[in-house]
Amino acid sequence: MKNVGTDSATVPAGHDGRTRHAVARLLLEQGPVTAASVAEQLGLSPTAVRRHIDALVADGEAVSREAPRRGQRGRGRPAKLFLLTEQGRARFGHAYDDLAVAALRFLAERGGQEAVRAFAERRVSALVEQHRAAIAAQPDAAERAKALATALTREGYAASARHVGAGEQLCQHLCPVAHVAAEFPLLCETETAAFAELLGTHVQRLATIARGDAVCTTHIPNTAPITVGEADDRTSDGGEPA
Repeated sequence: MKNVGTDSATVPAGHDGRTRHAVARLLLEQGPVTAASVAEQLGLSPTAVRRHIDALVADGEAVSREAPRRGQRGRGRPAKLFLLTEQGRARFGHAYDDLAVAALRFLAERGGQEAVRAFAERRVSALVEQHRAAIAAQPDAAERAKALATALTREGYAASARHVGAGEQLCQHLCPVAHVAAEFPLLCETETAAFAELLGTHVQRLATIARGDAVCTTHIPNTAPITVGEADDRTSDGGEPA
C-alpha cells in the first residue's frame, strides 16, 4: 500500500518524534485503524508502531476499541482499532480556526462586542455546566481545582492542578480556541469569569496560550467561597484578559 502522511517511503524508527507524529497522522486520517495497517503503510515493524501507539494512548491522545467481528467467531482476541482523541487531534491544529475568526468578525460587525460577549458566555457555560455538580461537591479549593482540571481534560484542554504557595494553580496545556482567542480575548475573559463563578472564589489568569505563553495558568486562592455576584464583580475588575 502507498505511504500516507510522510515524505519518504519509510519512516526511520529511531526518529521517535517524527515517527510518532506520522503514526498519529494516520490515526487522524484513517482511524479507527489497526496497528498492523499503520505499520504496513509506514513501512515499520508492528512492534515499533505498537510502541508509539501505546505512548499515544498513555498520553491520552489515542484510544482503542475492538474491531467488529465478521462471519463466525474465531479463536483468539479480536483485533484492536485505534483512533485519536480530541486531545490527540489538537497536535495537528484546528482547521476551522480561520472560519471561526471570520464568523466572530462578522458577529462583531453586525452586533458589536456585546454580541461577541454573549456568544463567548454561552460557549463557556455549555462547557462547564455539565461538570458543575461534580466540582461543587468537593470539600475545598484544592479538590475543586482538581475536579475542574479533570473536567477540562475531558473537554480537550489537557488540564492539571497543583498546590502553589497560598493557593492552587490550574494549568491548561492545550487550548482548542487559542488562535481565535488571540483576536477575541473575550473568550478568555468569559472563561476566567466562569471559573470564578464555578469555584465560588476570585481567580486570576496569569498566562494564556493565546498571548503566546506555553500554558494557560489560573491562580485559585485558598479562601472561603464568595457569592456568585462577588465572583462576577471581582473577575470583571481584576481578571486579566487573554
